[in-house]
Amino acid sequence: MEMSLNKQMRLARMSLDLTQAELAKIVGVSRQTISMVEAGDHNPTLKLCIDICKALHTDLNSLFWEESSN
Repeated sequence: MEMSLNKQMRLARMSLDLTQAELAKIVGVSRQTISMVEAGDHNPTLKLCIDICKALHTDLNSLFWEESSN
């Protein structure tokens, strides 16, 4: 579950041709932080989640929450 959500973030970043370092600079964190979020090793703050979504031109639901299959 967690891995697929982080995969969405990675795919969104790559679709914009952004490196981890470039995304990190845009949102004001280290490249290592972006790497850890994508790997599922870091639980980002809500502010960081929002900043990442803005940078990737998407929304919180698309990147960080799994839609129910009801």
